[in-house]
Amino acid sequence: MRKKALVLFSGGQDSTTCLAWALSNFEYVETVGFDYRQRHRVELDCRGEVLAALKGGFPGWAHRLGEDRVIDLGLINDISDTGLTSDIEIEMQANGLPNTFVPGRNIMFITVAGAIAYRRGIKHLVGGMCETDFSGYPDCRDDTLKALQVTLNLGMDSRAVIHTPLMWIDKAGTWRLAQDLGGTVLVDLIIEATHTCYLGNRSRRYEWGYGCGECPACQLRAHGWAQYRLVRETQAPADVTVAANVAADRDILGDYLGGSRVSCR
Repeated sequence: MRKKALVLFSGGQDSTTCLAWALSNFEYVETVGFDYRQRHRVELDCRGEVLAALKGGFPGWAHRLGEDRVIDLGLINDISDTGLTSDIEIEMQANGLPNTFVPGRNIMFITVAGAIAYRRGIKHLVGGMCETDFSGYPDCRDDTLKALQVTLNLGMDSRAVIHTPLMWIDKAGTWRLAQDLGGTVLVDLIIEATHTCYLGNRSRRYEWGYGCGECPACQLRAHGWAQYRLVRETQAPADVTVAANVAADRDILGDYLGGSRVSCR
């Protein structure tokens, strides 16, 4: 088992699953979140509940959880006018990307996390970026993360590794990974305590968790849950459903954003 990791942990489904993955693969795990005055800032409020539940519900992981910190990156909001940083309608832009894309966000997250990891003597960074059911966000692509790894190592004269456990799986696969890592207890924790909704809505409870139920993030989480349940209940091979799930995810976002074929996390 590898020694230390730093997980980019927002309080959402993806980063919670990645945190569980790190706790299963590393002896010691620290976490970092970022407050960029996001519209769905409630996700930061979920972080403490998730961390406490992981410590209390998983004795084998509790001793591995180390220091947690939240970094103020309000400057992202200062230089952004997006669907995640302003109270505006979520829609497609002329450049083919939804306006939920926050330019430079993941690049800055990884850079700051890399600086913290360097100071803490940690060689492994873990993030929930995904290229299978993503929004077309360029900073979620595998090529981007590989380039960032090279840049960090050149700029800090280090040998850091960026891990992205969700990079090639769909949302249903993310639910399955949580089940594999922590069983029903972890799946239930993700349902009850994590946050996905772009609008920051936690007033409505669905079988997959809390949210508005209408924004792209909620719809993708709901669709992934439905496909995960279908495979689990019918015992159908999970691998044959991935392509169909990704296509359906793109249809979901295309319908929401006016017919453009793009998917969003």
